[in-house]
Amino acid sequence: MRMEHAWVVAIALSAATFANASAHDDFRSRADKHAPAFLMGDHVHKPGEWMVEYKYMNMYMDDNRIGTQTVSDADAIAYGATSNPVTNRMATPQQMTHEMHMLHIMRGMTENVTFYTMIMLPSITMDHLRGPGAGPMEGTTFTTHNSGFGDTTLGALMRLYTDENDDWILNLSGSIPTGDIFRATSIPTGSPTAMPYPMRLGSGTFNARPGVTCKHYWDFGSFGTQFQTDLPIGRNYRDYSVSDEFRLNQWYSHLITDNFSASIRVENLWRTNFDGADPMTTDMGISTNVESFRGGYWLNLGIGASLLHNGHLLSTEIVPTLYQDLNGIQLETDWSMVASWSKAF
Repeated sequence: MRMEHAWVVAIALSAATFANASAHDDFRSRADKHAPAFLMGDHVHKPGEWMVEYKYMNMYMDDNRIGTQTVSDADAIAYGATSNPVTNRMATPQQMTHEMHMLHIMRGMTENVTFYTMIMLPSITMDHLRGPGAGPMEGTTFTTHNSGFGDTTLGALMRLYTDENDDWILNLSGSIPTGDIFRATSIPTGSPTAMPYPMRLGSGTFNARPGVTCKHYWDFGSFGTQFQTDLPIGRNYRDYSVSDEFRLNQWYSHLITDNFSASIRVENLWRTNFDGADPMTTDMGISTNVESFRGGYWLNLGIGASLLHNGHLLSTEIVPTLYQDLNGIQLETDWSMVASWSKAF
């Protein structure tokens, strides 16, 4: 090969490599660079780069559901009289609001490994209707509330494969039991009573949370799939473990401009029933204390948007529940929402 031809080939290869690298960086510097607001564990950072994120989440639950059927408060109490186990004699839950404030911190360690932590502050409020076991108080309502630190997540994201258009990321994470699981309230009976399971702030166990995310970028948008789990390890000091959880998400984000995108997401969520039982919940006066009434299947739809401005990423998502099939009788989930801000530096 003549020398001038070799130089031409070398320059062409260098230009192609630079173009691919530039395209790679360009795809990951747009408004759709992260998954929709509800999801995490989908991207890595450059070595030495930090990211700080604040998320606010709210889940609203109203009315009880038996399997796939919504029932009235009166029907929920009547069902409890013949269910296995018998429940809702003292009260039935009516609605619940579960708010969450979350601080998410990430740091890139290498090109393909990023460490992260998530600190949770849940706030839970539940309304109830007293049942026939409440005697003269039957038919009256009461509200309980609980808030404080939840469980803390620590993890590492490992990019298994990357090219101009694709990222495959393994999430190796777990939670530590920093959330209080045994707080009492005197509101329903006048004497201290343990909070029911849905109102506790944590799991009480160390949980494994492995997951994997695959993302593909086009000039006009991106598509992603994520499988994420939450698996309690053993039982907590109250002698139970919360549900095993499995989430399968798929989404498409469409660029309106490079700095603004809209997304649609479909989530399949499966939860098992609790394992074991807290000795303080053996009186099944309310369905939220029944371990076999904690599992089910939920199908959720996420509609979201993201705005990138001067390195600040603002994202939001509204998530109505399209379908749910619940074990026993439980409060049904009507909708959730999330808003987040993040900045890498």
